[in-house]
Amino acid sequence: MADPAGESKSAALRLDFDRRLILRFRGSVITSDGGLLAYRELDDAVGLTDTGADTLADARTGKNGRHLLCGLLRQSVFGRLAGYEDVNDADRLCRDPAMRWIVGGGAPMGRAASASQMGRFETEWLARRGNFAALADLPGHWIDAVHQRRRPRVIVLDMDSSESPTYGAQEGSAYNGHFGCTCYHPLFVFNQLGDLERCALRSGNVHLRDPATDQSGRSGEDRIPALASRRSTAA
Repeated sequence: MADPAGESKSAALRLDFDRRLILRFRGSVITSDGGLLAYRELDDAVGLTDTGADTLADARTGKNGRHLLCGLLRQSVFGRLAGYEDVNDADRLCRDPAMRWIVGGGAPMGRAASASQMGRFETEWLARRGNFAALADLPGHWIDAVHQRRRPRVIVLDMDSSESPTYGAQEGSAYNGHFGCTCYHPLFVFNQLGDLERCALRSGNVHLRDPATDQSGRSGEDRIPALASRRSTAA
């Protein structure tokens, strides 16, 4: 962003990640998610979604893909960041001016991905075994990218679990007496800054202290030594 304080001779403000984008008040074109553009600027500086897209395998075989893989990943991530948890929201977001610029590519002059496109991306492409494993490693790569700019002196890892309530007969969900609901019982690893280092999706009836394996067949607790070693090397 050329002038973060907004103090410039020009009434318009340009963002560095795409110099075609100009911020100015124009009542005829309004978005309620303009704050996402500041996060998109940070994403461009650190290269988070670009790194994520590089680790994922594109399952599309044809040449008619309307959006790049990194654009679909951005729409998925930034949509959750704005509080849109359902892919059905994409039918509205695909026309939103802020989301179109966040997705990039041809979206600013057209549309972002539709609900059906986002549904295929999240439930088919990301669910492939290779991409599933890459997604599990992705938070650590993102944290490494940030630490390259400012390395922490000490790293503390904390492992905890939580509940993710489910509705209907979802595979792997079960009633959990501790939480009093039908849910998944995921396992999380956080660092001292509150950043999510790793997570493992577990069945709802797994005991609180049970180091059960996740869908990749690896134990959450077994991965802690390797994660700690990689963190100490990065620091």
